[in-house]
Amino acid sequence: MDLSNNDLQDSGVKLLSAGLGSPQCSLETLRLSGCQVTEEGCASLASALSSNPSHLRELDLSYNHPGESGVTLLSAGLENPQWRLDSLRMDHGGKQRLKSGLLKYACELKLDLNTAHKKLILSKSMQQVILVAEKQSRPDHPEKFDYWKQLLCTNGLTGRCYWEVDRDGGVFVGVTYRGIGRRGKGDDCRLGWNEKSWSLFCSDDGYSAFHNGRETDICEPTSSDSKGLAVYLDWSAGALSFYSVSSDTLTHLYTFLSTFSEPLYPAFRLGWPGSSINVRTCS
Repeated sequence: MDLSNNDLQDSGVKLLSAGLGSPQCSLETLRLSGCQVTEEGCASLASALSSNPSHLRELDLSYNHPGESGVTLLSAGLENPQWRLDSLRMDHGGKQRLKSGLLKYACELKLDLNTAHKKLILSKSMQQVILVAEKQSRPDHPEKFDYWKQLLCTNGLTGRCYWEVDRDGGVFVGVTYRGIGRRGKGDDCRLGWNEKSWSLFCSDDGYSAFHNGRETDICEPTSSDSKGLAVYLDWSAGALSFYSVSSDTLTHLYTFLSTFSEPLYPAFRLGWPGSSINVRTCS
């Protein structure tokens, strides 16, 4: 049974545990990843497994907040000869996992000046960038884009990660492998135009998704009262999703499905002078 990625919480786990503890229950796999479970929910699960220890083999509680006591209680089950539990996942825990929705996966991003085209000006916080008409006086760097007005973030991401940005003008928001080209105007350097990168273009006129040079138009209109965009990466599942953000409401725009083989770096391309990106702090 897979109930992952919802706000089940301890109250839901208690109800589930009542059935799990029944002798008639023969469930072998239970996935509760990203369900806002704390040590209280872990105690309910441990009690249920002690009452009916003979069936459950796999328990996934990753991306929750089990605390030390929750980890200790359930880890003991792996050593208990009466339990049949073979696999227990409790990684990527912490208080942040108690936030609702995709915010439980929020990560903090910093822009990478070393990769930024010389017409891009970055804030001191490394969370804002604007495209200007004149090149800035900065030292050359081998990772800098020399034609496309692009830059990466410093973070190489795997696992589940969520971030939000505010944009002005025309921008491409996406992710790329570190090995994207940097020199020249070829498609190997262009965000969304090669097999190493995925992007969403957004302007006041609408949205389009790009990967390996293929463009997909998106019918969802841009919102006049919001210029927010959100990105959710589930690296293991091979899913990269984009949303518009308006008054804390997410509207799904597009999802790429792929098989990712390396860490992915959030990346941006700015379309014309005055276009800008502000990376929100939502973690």
